[in-house]
Amino acid sequence: MTTTSPAAGAPRVAPDRTAAGAPGAGPAAARDTAIPGRGRSGGAARLRALDGLRLLAALMVAAYHYGGRNGDISRAWGGSPAHQFPYASSAFAYGCLGVQIFFVISGFVICLSGWGRTLRSFIASRVSRLYPAYWVAILLVTAVFALPWVAFKALSPSEVLTNLTMLQYPLGVHRVLGVCWTLWAEMRFYALFALCVVLPGATRGRVVLFCAGWTLAAALAQSAHDPFLNTVLMPQYAPFFIGGVGLYLLHRFGPRDPVAWAIVLVSWLIGQHYAVAGLWHAPSAHAFSYRSATVIIAIVTLGFAAVAAVALGALRWANWRWLTVAGALTYPFYLVHEHLGWVVIGVLHRGAGLPSYATFLLTVGLMLLLAWVLHRWVERPLTPRLRRAIDPRR
Repeated sequence: MTTTSPAAGAPRVAPDRTAAGAPGAGPAAARDTAIPGRGRSGGAARLRALDGLRLLAALMVAAYHYGGRNGDISRAWGGSPAHQFPYASSAFAYGCLGVQIFFVISGFVICLSGWGRTLRSFIASRVSRLYPAYWVAILLVTAVFALPWVAFKALSPSEVLTNLTMLQYPLGVHRVLGVCWTLWAEMRFYALFALCVVLPGATRGRVVLFCAGWTLAAALAQSAHDPFLNTVLMPQYAPFFIGGVGLYLLHRFGPRDPVAWAIVLVSWLIGQHYAVAGLWHAPSAHAFSYRSATVIIAIVTLGFAAVAAVALGALRWANWRWLTVAGALTYPFYLVHEHLGWVVIGVLHRGAGLPSYATFLLTVGLMLLLAWVLHRWVERPLTPRLRRAIDPRR
């Protein structure tokens, strides 16, 4: 692969080479956090702090699913999580913002991963990264929910087969995995980035134009109230992806780039608006939880700031090897933690009588263990084979 020359005066960075043993975008983005030519021996150096940040975002989402909402999780606990965690449930309710942090990370990582790649190589990296663990998670959750003693509904064979495409959300088919809506958002971002940046070849100018054009188009789509435009341009999620792309520009070309800073600032301003609009409501006795607009803004800001700290090298000291493992577990953990967590919580809390907090921690631990099994025995052998099948030249 050839290297696209940076702007004049900017350091030359070779196209990325993925490091082995870690996964790829949003919750599925760890594999592409290797920075070429910056290791001690000239090999790929990892942005390990980004791996740790990704796992932290996944744990935030898990806290939300286990203790920050009502619904099926109440059946698992045998009552509202607000009763199980009277002091923590209001904090757990903010865990859903881990998704927005995932999207910022995804914008950063996909820009890093796509720079200098051919379209075929980019598609191969995304498909091979997302699908192997996803397929196994679909089949595993379906099999567990089909057990006669499990009180959660399994889908029909036709619905399960459709779920294997990862297109069940736009097709209106019931989902096996509740978290798949975020993967549908990721796929749309990949498609936009591939068509607008990877296909013509990544340059700073094209990436800036992509960010500016998508920001304006998403705002127009919001004002038009057109379902198709909203589906394609994702106004409520676009600022987080675009902000991550802007942060990668700062990482690649240095912090003295006012255009990149403008992209990040505008994305943060719009992103906090959508986060508050989607999650804030007036205090209500009938709502499970009440989220403060100030806290929502603070968490979104911390998410942007954390990725900015990685981008600008402020967290270079967080270079522990275990963070690579943490990044590797994030995607499979994200896939399986919610629905299989319901089953485990029911067994441990209602079946074995363990206290709520012990059940919570043990369930998280068991889901991380299962994530390691999926990473070791599914992702590591299948991801490179699928990538070579799609792009043999790679």
